[in-house]
Amino acid sequence: MTEEKRAQTKKTGLVLEGGAMRGMFTAGVTDVMMEHGFEFDGIIGVSAGATFGCNYKSRQPGRTIRYNLALCKDPRYCSFRSWIKTGDLYGADFCYRTLPEELDIFDQKAFDENPTAFYAVVTDIESGKAVYHRCGSAEESLQWMRASASMPVFSKPVALDGHLYLDGGISDSIPLKAFEKMGYGRNVVILTQPVEYIKKRNPYMSYLKMRYGRRYPQMIEDLKKRHDFYNRQRAYVRKQAAEGSAYVIMPDFPLKIGSVCHNPDDLRRVYSQGRVAGENHLEGLRAFLEK
Repeated sequence: MTEEKRAQTKKTGLVLEGGAMRGMFTAGVTDVMMEHGFEFDGIIGVSAGATFGCNYKSRQPGRTIRYNLALCKDPRYCSFRSWIKTGDLYGADFCYRTLPEELDIFDQKAFDENPTAFYAVVTDIESGKAVYHRCGSAEESLQWMRASASMPVFSKPVALDGHLYLDGGISDSIPLKAFEKMGYGRNVVILTQPVEYIKKRNPYMSYLKMRYGRRYPQMIEDLKKRHDFYNRQRAYVRKQAAEGSAYVIMPDFPLKIGSVCHNPDDLRRVYSQGRVAGENHLEGLRAFLEK
C-alpha cells in the first residue's frame, strides 16, 4: 500500500443522513460527540444533515435544539403561510440570514477556522445528478446548505453557480460511497431510520411528475427510483459496517416525527433519543476511531 493510499484509509469522516425533523436525533448524537471531543477529517451532510451538521464544524453543541425549540411555532421559520408568501415552507431569508446572523448566531469565524472539510450534498435538478459541494467560507456555505435542504414542491429551486438545485436526498440520501471515493476510509454514519426500515415508492409520484416532469425529467427519474436506491444504500452501509470501515448509529425504533414539527415536546423527545444513542455509543466510537 502506498503512503498516499495509507493516509486516505486513515482519513475519518462523519456522514449525516437527512430526514427533516428526524435530524433532531442526529443533533442529539452529534452534540454528545462534540462534548466528548470527537474530531473528523471531513463531514458530509444531506438536507437536515447539512443544516444541522454545520454546527459540528462551528463547534456549537446545543445550537440546533436551542433554536428549533425557540422558533418551532414562529411562522417565519416554517409555516404554510411562509410557503404561500415566499414559495419556501422554511422561510429562506429568515432561516439563512435572520436566524444565523441575529437570533442564534452561527459562529462563522469558528466554522472558517476549523480545518475539518465540510460537504453539502445537493441535487442538480436539470441533470438529476448529485453534487458534493465542499463548502468554503461559512457565508457562502449557508446557501449550499439551503439548497441541500430545499424539499421539492415545498421549496423553490436554489440558483448557485449557474445551476438549479434542490434537496440532496433526491439523488444521494446516504453519501457513504461518495465519501469513500473522496478518500475517507473510516466513516461514522448517522442514520435517522431504525434497522428494520425499508423505504417504499413515493405515493405522490403522479403529482411530482405533473409538477416537474416536463422541465426536469432527469430529476423525476431519480425520484421514481429513490426508494430502491435508498434501500441499496442502507444495505451498503450494513456491509461496510460488517467489514469494519463504517460505524453506524441509528435509532432503535421509528422516531415518529414529521417533516414539520411545531411541538416542542416532540423535538425534545427525538433530540433526547439521539443523546441517549450518542452516550451508548461512546466506547464503540472511541474504539473505532482509534484503531
